[in-house]
Amino acid sequence: MSATADSRLLRDSVASEWLPVVAGVLLLFVPTIYGLAGSLWTKDDFAHGPIILAVILWLIWDKRQGLLAPPSVTAPIAGFLVLLFGLLFYILGRSQDILIFEVGALAPVLAGTLLAMRGWPQFRSLAFMLFFIVYLIPLPGFFVDAVTLPLKQRVSDIAAQIIYAAGYPIAQSGVVLTIGKYQLLVADACSGLNSMFSLSALGVLYLYLMKYKSWLHNGLIVASLLPIAFFANVVRVVILVLITYYFGDETAQGFVHEFSGMVLFLFALVAILGLDWLISRLARSSKVQR
Repeated sequence: MSATADSRLLRDSVASEWLPVVAGVLLLFVPTIYGLAGSLWTKDDFAHGPIILAVILWLIWDKRQGLLAPPSVTAPIAGFLVLLFGLLFYILGRSQDILIFEVGALAPVLAGTLLAMRGWPQFRSLAFMLFFIVYLIPLPGFFVDAVTLPLKQRVSDIAAQIIYAAGYPIAQSGVVLTIGKYQLLVADACSGLNSMFSLSALGVLYLYLMKYKSWLHNGLIVASLLPIAFFANVVRVVILVLITYYFGDETAQGFVHEFSGMVLFLFALVAILGLDWLISRLARSSKVQR
């Protein structure tokens, strides 16, 4: 009973050690999250934000045993420096309304806290969570503007070629597709940029959960994520154009337009799973032949 009581007291002491840390992090970043929830996250391009945040919280919860265990070694100096850098980054972003800095500061703030309180072992165990915060950061506007138009143009080109090859009366002028009596403008959301970002997060999380040890296996899937996301957007545009042709513009721009976003993710997920299965099968065949 004495050992059990001592163990319980130790766990309670360690848990209470984290309370001011959790309170401090919440004090800093709850206003940021609240602002995102009322602005960017209400838009289709950034709708993946709450999902990314939920995954980050789950990754922390998944490692709770290590976080609540008494530390064997800490790195207070390195932790303090990283934490200070994160806080300065946060202050700059918050005061100047620079979301990239304000949201991005979460990674060094958590990293510095982990190093100071639990040292390098727990930092390494939560390294993926710290990396995954990258997907929470909104893409910078200048980057979005520079990449969106070329992507829209390429998506439009390939979609028009596929539909034309299938025998439909389609014409193209830049990012405007004309099919039958309808004209469709390929919008920024259909460029694929933000879906590439969110789908790459899905693929990276999938690899983390699968825990493959082969660098080649992991590398092939990572290299395929952006092409898969791109062609998933092509499929989305083709579907919307054909729905417009058969059922009219109102149908295509209503519920079906939103539903096509789910089709995009399903297509990408199936493609990732299919590629994973193919690589695993080829790897097994190679071992058998040896």
